[in-house]
Amino acid sequence: MYVTPDQVIANGKAGVEAAMALATTQFGTLEKLAALNFNATKGAFEDGLNHARALLGARDIQEWVNLNVGAVQPNVEKLIAYSRSLYELATESQAQSTRFVEGQATEWNRNLVGLVDRLAKDAPAGSDVAVAAVKSALAAANTAYDSFAKAAKQTTEIAEANIAAATAAATKPRRAA
Repeated sequence: MYVTPDQVIANGKAGVEAAMALATTQFGTLEKLAALNFNATKGAFEDGLNHARALLGARDIQEWVNLNVGAVQPNVEKLIAYSRSLYELATESQAQSTRFVEGQATEWNRNLVGLVDRLAKDAPAGSDVAVAAVKSALAAANTAYDSFAKAAKQTTEIAEANIAAATAAATKPRRAA
């Protein structure tokens, strides 16, 4: 069994296309991140200017204190919203990368199994045990990968639940003691 130049070229093209697809999704994520950061920075700057103007217009110390105290809760809520958006963006990017890696692993595994099958046809008599061992090792590796992927998904779900609980606790109004 020989590898033809056409097969090498096809594999190279598939690899480049896959890398370009991944790069495109990552650039999309970076674009969203840049927009999120720009909008957050612009909003914070505008809020700061408006707050400074309000403080300059305060008639007495009590109004000045009230303006400062009143600015805390909206700023905390904006920070939480920014953090949530950042987390969602990171989660989306991670999911895209995971899908890409899983797709590549599936393709690689399919190619490897095909290669083993082609080699088995040309293998000398009595090599059935070695071929079966290789196929068994591939199956075990796939099972281990599936278990790892399930554990990672469960960990992500737990982290998301904890973040949601922390966000809810942080935004809950506090009672004065």
